[in-house]
Amino acid sequence: MNDTSSKHPPGGPGYFLNRIQTLFVSMLRIWTIPIVLMLSVSSGFTTYYGLSHFITPWIALVITVAIQSIIVICSLEMAGIHWKANRVRYFSVVASLAVAIAASITFSYFKFYEISERETLHIDRLNQLRRQTKDYLDAVLQIKGQIALQQKQDLDKASLDASQAYFGTHNQIGPGYKNQVGEGPFWRHYNQIYQGKKQAVQQQEQAFRELDEHIRQLQMHLNQLDASRDEATYAQFLKHYQDIQLGVNQLASSVGVSLPDAPLLMTYKQFVEDVKPSFAMWRGFSWFAFACAAMVDFFTVLLSYRLEFTAPGPLTVQEEELVFECLRQFTEFRINQNDELEMVIEKSELEKARRYSDWSRMFVVGLLLSRGFLRKVDHRTVEFAPNLYPLVAEKMSDKIAALKQKALAASASHE
Repeated sequence: MNDTSSKHPPGGPGYFLNRIQTLFVSMLRIWTIPIVLMLSVSSGFTTYYGLSHFITPWIALVITVAIQSIIVICSLEMAGIHWKANRVRYFSVVASLAVAIAASITFSYFKFYEISERETLHIDRLNQLRRQTKDYLDAVLQIKGQIALQQKQDLDKASLDASQAYFGTHNQIGPGYKNQVGEGPFWRHYNQIYQGKKQAVQQQEQAFRELDEHIRQLQMHLNQLDASRDEATYAQFLKHYQDIQLGVNQLASSVGVSLPDAPLLMTYKQFVEDVKPSFAMWRGFSWFAFACAAMVDFFTVLLSYRLEFTAPGPLTVQEEELVFECLRQFTEFRINQNDELEMVIEKSELEKARRYSDWSRMFVVGLLLSRGFLRKVDHRTVEFAPNLYPLVAEKMSDKIAALKQKALAASASHE
């Protein structure tokens, strides 16, 4: 008689490693569920953010929930069906999934675009301010040069008139007073004009110094806006810009020079305003933002697809017995391209010739398909789902154990 105690105990190394592997795989499958949920929530947030800028927020929330639900459900559906089994259903699932992913990526793109392009937008606005102020200051400096040149010419002319009046060579002096050197009435008149022009030039130089100080302060606060976006710095920038405008207007009006066109600068609210989602964002397409938006949905679809679809409820003991007995009646099995056990559910030629009734086993096939234990490959074949193997293995082990027990009992009775 064979001694069963010579077999490896259930607590042997092989059994222990198998239990560890089974536990690890089970934990990965369980952990996949919260990961999929978290990815769906993350993608839903970005989708809702973009969608809420176009429609009412509560409608955007409903549509967002529907989009994320369709992505997860269709991914699970694709994992359990084959396109040969029902082409219409398969392509309807694929089309629904494609539409949901396209909508999710489109509206999620706006949020990632805002995040990725925020610094770029700030730099663009700052560069716009720099261009506008540079163009205006160039015009101001040009006017400043014209005023200084005109003042210098007027001062030189007044100095020349005073000098000619002193030496009696001025063309306005009568013939009786020509070439009389000295400080006469003509000289006092032109010297008064010269002193007035000289004082005007000094006042003009003081105004230029004040204008240069405002320009310096303007450029300083403009450079500070590169690192700081606070409202006080921007208010000082606008104040000095307005002071420059006022000074230039006074200078230009005093000498009759045309005023330069002062650009209308953006307000502080416009300067710090966030990106407003619009389809104009697609013109300045950002591959990084698009990749981030697509990556979240890709991982959601991938993990949902790989997540095994478990049965709504376990089979009862009677159902397990019925399933095992009916599956044994099928005769054609093979390993398919998915590395799953595949079986033919059609009658064999012999069964058709004998008019064999396969109602019971086809009922079991329908039961297992509805519970997720079988997957339909095409109209004549199905494949085992991963959760069916342990059930069949347990029943086979029970049958083998029962046969061994029966053989041992028969051997003992003969002895």
